[in-house]
Amino acid sequence: MASDFGLPANVHPETGFGVAAGPTLAEVGEGETLKRIFPRLPHADAELLGPGDDSAVVAAPDGRFVVTTDLMVHGPDFRSAWSSSHDLGVKAAMTNLADVAAMGARPTALVVALAAPLDTPVDVLLGIADGLRDGCALAAPGCGVVGGDLSASPALMIAVTAFGDLEGRAPVTRSGARPRDQLAVAGDLGRAGAGLWLLFRDAVVGEDAAGGGAVADGAAGDAAAGEGGAGDGAVGERVPDAGRAAEVRDAHPELVSAQLAPVVPIALGVPAALGGATAMLDVSDGLVLDARRLAVASGCSVQLDPAAIELEAQALRELDPVVGERAASFVLAGGEDHALLATFPPGPLPEGFRRLGNVLDRSAAPDVLVGDTPYAELGGWDPYDGWNGAAG
Repeated sequence: MASDFGLPANVHPETGFGVAAGPTLAEVGEGETLKRIFPRLPHADAELLGPGDDSAVVAAPDGRFVVTTDLMVHGPDFRSAWSSSHDLGVKAAMTNLADVAAMGARPTALVVALAAPLDTPVDVLLGIADGLRDGCALAAPGCGVVGGDLSASPALMIAVTAFGDLEGRAPVTRSGARPRDQLAVAGDLGRAGAGLWLLFRDAVVGEDAAGGGAVADGAAGDAAAGEGGAGDGAVGERVPDAGRAAEVRDAHPELVSAQLAPVVPIALGVPAALGGATAMLDVSDGLVLDARRLAVASGCSVQLDPAAIELEAQALRELDPVVGERAASFVLAGGEDHALLATFPPGPLPEGFRRLGNVLDRSAAPDVLVGDTPYAELGGWDPYDGWNGAAG
């Protein structure tokens, strides 16, 4: 599902970090920065006491709540040359909201901590706040930011903690799948991975990975589908470039926006739980890798239907022919789409879910199969794998 967000007026049209006008964090200080951020943040329906005190107070009518956290760091997790600050706010919201939805819970509140270099323009933090607001409004109305913290750091970092209400239901964990369940997904597969591949291929400048000369337009290497994350060491000495990123996004908006500012079907987490989901998680690191996690936790095996995978690949090719023969690899191992992957007993699936395969007895098969063939290459994204230490 491609992002429909446009850049707010206070965000640089290419990066969001190259804003020439406006004071920096060092010039304004924490108190004034917070005064500018607070009016932009969404309020939560469950908020009893919001930002401004030592802690927030959030209603928990169920007597329980689900909680998750995620950290995004400039370098291994995102590049300022590719993402606007608004993109970062949207992505920070969506990645955490998806984890709440994957438990079958309704997102209720976020707590956000930001650390940034002192020379960062205040407008960058305001853009992040706007992205958080817009992400919550689109994907989880009623969820808001109830508190957080600001600090200084050599690199921009965004830490989000999300809370959710189970509304009297049992949580949907990864460990409940059983043989003869059907595997299904809600949301897109392969788009975010394809967008990342395009950015590494076409939105960098400098020397190629082998040091063999300057990268030419449209030929910035060929990062393999499904390998690495925003800090993939495959780029070698090549540097992410804002101008090229804008061109790539204009040419392939659905794929690049799916990577930089994903829109996730958060609202389908509760219907999945009500529809009898036996296990669920979000596809953050790749379909095969996350299906394996579900299978291991449940003590079962997962069999992906080759025909269903081909339908997903064909839909990706129809969306943007640039993916070509890589489409199936993006679907299986691309990662970062944050689609909801769930298992259900035999029978009709909840609206918004489509079948991908079946759950098998683990004694009869490896963890993950595509048809009858074990899928050994997990692919997906690992923040500790291949990052070359660059930012950009």
